[in-house]
Amino acid sequence: MNRKNNPGATVAPPSESARPARRAVRPQPRLDDYAAVVGPAEIDELRYLAQQLRGRTVKMVNSTAVGGGVAEILNRLVPLMNELEIATKWEVITGGEDFFAVTKAFHNALHGSPYELTQEASDVFLSYNEQNRQSMQFGEDLVVIHDPQPAGLVLSKPEGKAKWIWRCHIDLSHPHPGVWGLLRPLVEQYDAAIFSSPSFSRSQMGIPQYLFFPAIDPLAEKNKKLDDKKVQEVCDRFGIDRKRPILTQISRFDRLKDPVGVIRAYKMAKHYADCQLVLAGGGATDDPEGAQVLAEVKEAAAGDPDVIILDLPPWSHVEINALQRASTIVIQKSLREGFGLTVSEALWKGKPVIAGAVGGIPVQVIHKLTGMLVHSVEGCAYQIRYLLTHPDFARQLGRNGREHVRANFLITSNLKRYMLLYLILLKISSPLVS
Repeated sequence: MNRKNNPGATVAPPSESARPARRAVRPQPRLDDYAAVVGPAEIDELRYLAQQLRGRTVKMVNSTAVGGGVAEILNRLVPLMNELEIATKWEVITGGEDFFAVTKAFHNALHGSPYELTQEASDVFLSYNEQNRQSMQFGEDLVVIHDPQPAGLVLSKPEGKAKWIWRCHIDLSHPHPGVWGLLRPLVEQYDAAIFSSPSFSRSQMGIPQYLFFPAIDPLAEKNKKLDDKKVQEVCDRFGIDRKRPILTQISRFDRLKDPVGVIRAYKMAKHYADCQLVLAGGGATDDPEGAQVLAEVKEAAAGDPDVIILDLPPWSHVEINALQRASTIVIQKSLREGFGLTVSEALWKGKPVIAGAVGGIPVQVIHKLTGMLVHSVEGCAYQIRYLLTHPDFARQLGRNGREHVRANFLITSNLKRYMLLYLILLKISSPLVS
């Protein structure tokens, strides 16, 4: 599509038939392939830890197979655990539109948004959990339930040695008291809970709480190296001019990601420095608000030929990779955020990042060291203008950010944390040093 002939338009997603067949058959990386990124000693340590868990069984459960960071993590974590002979399954719960409407509202409320919890919403949440519970089998040694949607499955926790873990990927620092009051009795039936930031932990819970950072896969199509020809091809396809500065936010069309606020910041900054804005993302099956938010974004951008809105299908990993690599600055101006893996993705590509100081983002963006944190639209506009006029500082932020991700937010670190937690919960006391 040539945007010059269609200024201000949204680029429509390609059809399913346009999905490149090669992406469906590409073999996934093996554990040894990560040695070039993290070093052979790290791989040896993972294999040693796995020896003590060999033959154990694990089940992961979440609410969507595609879209969002949880599905992306499980797509890599599960195969790596199986390669290490820790038999791991991944299952996805089912639900109707009413269930996902309720759980999306719960999601926003747990992030601190206003909400009036009704008996009807509670009943919908609990009844779908009960339906899923009746249709699923749980005979594994370890069960990891991701996020609030399937939290009620814990009522299937059998008596005995099986250990159940609740992995919370959202910001629980200021949860809606009613919604948390509904969830807490369920969560306290688990053997442990995992949070993405120390500030998300809950006081006076009767179970151990652990800190795990989410992670990106450096060898995935979304993050691996791309040659410049491919980056140029993607930019040409979407009508993006690489000769001019490019600002990009990659995220679902979700009000908590504040895409309209990003457009406002871009417009303020553009009074002082020429630039384009790319807003690229898609939806997820457990997020029914996406289409409505996308319409709001289109309205806010209407008439500006330098705002490019890309409603991408969930298999657009190469396109997202190319867009991040083509960007002058990557923005993640979230108003609430569990962690924000798109921040780690951009830092891994050595890009200067401007991001909202919320949720797990400050763990990734250390202000003026690995990126710039902001608290408002005006602050975001100021930092855009500053980084566009101080390119040497922007490049240093990018270099620092890449090393920060290498040390803390790669899938190999995530795999190690899970194995250490399994060893603790199963009380496997073999020495960790041979």
